[in-house]
Amino acid sequence: MSLLSDTTLPATPAAIPTPAQPPDKAPVPDHLQLVVVGHVDHGKSTLIGRLLFDTHSVPDGKAERIEAACKAEGMEFEYAFLMDALLEEQAQNITMDTTRVPFSTERRSFTIIDAPGHKEFLKNMITGAASADAAVLLVDAFEGLREQSRRHCFLLSLLGLRQIVVAVNKMDLVGYKPEVFEAIRTELSAFLAKLGVEPAHFVPISAKHGEGLLKHSDKMPWYRGPTLVESLEKFRATPPASGGPLRLSVQDVYRFDARRIIAGLVESGSVSVGDQIEFVPGGKRSRVKGIETWPQTNPPPRGPVGAGSEVAITLEDELFVERGQIGAPPSDKPYEARTFTARVFWIHDTPLRSGELIPLKLGTQQAEARVLGIQRTLDAITLESGTGTTGEVKVHEVAEIRLRVRKPIAFDVGGKVPALGRFVLMRGRRIGGGGVIDSVVDEPTVTSGINPVSRSAILGHRGCIVWMTGLSGSGKSTLAQALEQRLLSSGILSAILDGDVLRTGLSRNLGFTPDDRSENLRRATELAIHLADAGVVVLAALISPFRADRALAAERAKERGVPFAEVFINAPLAECERRDPKQLYKRARAGQIPQFTGIDSPYEAPLAPDLEIRTDRQSVAESVEALTEMALGLARPSEQTGSGSHI
Repeated sequence: MSLLSDTTLPATPAAIPTPAQPPDKAPVPDHLQLVVVGHVDHGKSTLIGRLLFDTHSVPDGKAERIEAACKAEGMEFEYAFLMDALLEEQAQNITMDTTRVPFSTERRSFTIIDAPGHKEFLKNMITGAASADAAVLLVDAFEGLREQSRRHCFLLSLLGLRQIVVAVNKMDLVGYKPEVFEAIRTELSAFLAKLGVEPAHFVPISAKHGEGLLKHSDKMPWYRGPTLVESLEKFRATPPASGGPLRLSVQDVYRFDARRIIAGLVESGSVSVGDQIEFVPGGKRSRVKGIETWPQTNPPPRGPVGAGSEVAITLEDELFVERGQIGAPPSDKPYEARTFTARVFWIHDTPLRSGELIPLKLGTQQAEARVLGIQRTLDAITLESGTGTTGEVKVHEVAEIRLRVRKPIAFDVGGKVPALGRFVLMRGRRIGGGGVIDSVVDEPTVTSGINPVSRSAILGHRGCIVWMTGLSGSGKSTLAQALEQRLLSSGILSAILDGDVLRTGLSRNLGFTPDDRSENLRRATELAIHLADAGVVVLAALISPFRADRALAAERAKERGVPFAEVFINAPLAECERRDPKQLYKRARAGQIPQFTGIDSPYEAPLAPDLEIRTDRQSVAESVEALTEMALGLARPSEQTGSGSHI
């Protein structure tokens, strides 16, 4: 049974309809921005070239020159060459990610936005380089659905494109058989339904022969739906963004004479002289004093300047405004927040991992974002769903994640202003993935001053103490330095509290008697707690030979609510003496260093440490991995401790 009512298998050829003729005075719909997506070999260039040719949208002489070139090579006319020639003409020897091709029918004008692959399509749609009203999803009848086709379906769903027509191309290669078309439609309809997408039409075509594009084909009498162009003519254009609230993305600020000129792009709404405007993040308000042009005009323009326009304005007040801020009406501002949930499509080979710190770009805004948690993943090919417990998003997976940026950013949700709800995540110099913001996550309210909770919100982690105890030469300093580098490279603020450094400063007046050793550890404890309160992951690399002193440090941290872990860096005395990097054991054996721990002063090994590292058996790399896992577990805020929160 057919899934769509516009396609049936008639009993006789007599049921073949004739294409409907447009009325004499049909209203002209708005211009439509159209994106064409599909597998690289499914005939996009041929389809676009044929549309241009059949609608007489090819520049004068272009088709004739291509026809002559084809004859000279002894080959038939190739419509894809029209697309290639236009792309070459537009690019002017510069590689382009997106081609824009205009064409018109009797009823409507269109601009086709064509991207070479899903990576370029994602980048251009997310960053606003392309803004489509509708999409043509192209599928090869001979090859059927391919992985790239399914990924494009995901992208259309992710970006909220709901006006979609599926063109099943190359029907000539399968003998125009209706059962082939029906099988593809059934399979793809089921796949799209799971994404919440329902195409307006499935249209069988042969782009090469122009069948099913502007008129019906007598070779497919079983199809009774609209042609491809007829289906496109019925789509509606997206309402102009000028009807929405003002969103002015600040691109730069210039000093000119005594004026501070704010230059940017009007993403939606409009701006006029006299408008009250607030810049987010920051909340600074003023009124628009003037709209600047170059060369200056007399009288100067007063607006309104609408959506899609570059604009330069001055303000009545001297405000510090910078690139990345968004100008908006005080009564209808975008959100200003650090934490939000989003859907992300990941395209980089290296997975996106929970806990990772990654650059985020949204319009002209840039910030470092930490992945607080991965709630759910979905494979773009198989639609297999995961719970996020693996803590990573693999290539070509879609995920629901929670992000926190280090500084507040301005954004809209729910498609209110699409350009301010889409972002990209960078992996080095490449785009790792793109996303759409779904909701804002409320931050803890701070009633007075700055406390550990608010610092945690800013840093993306909380302060804690990793207390590393062990004999001299056991490897505490080596591991602390390696651990610090690992944490810092992951965006975790950390610092080493070294016993030798303490002895040269804070505890320089203390000796090595048991009482002095205890006082040294008391001072170290208070300093470590103070740093942890400030959000630092403290790596205390201290011999700390007595259990009572270490127990006191743990108790004091508990009283202050600071996460604490005791780590025993364990190496036998003989191994420590063999290493003896500072020749301390040799000098102690010679009586030159009295009361040296392990020689003539006892070391009380932990009875139940939170972690034990055997440096005589484990490599530095193995030891650092274990230490990193422990440190991240302590530093992770409470909301990251659930499913999918680990690295």
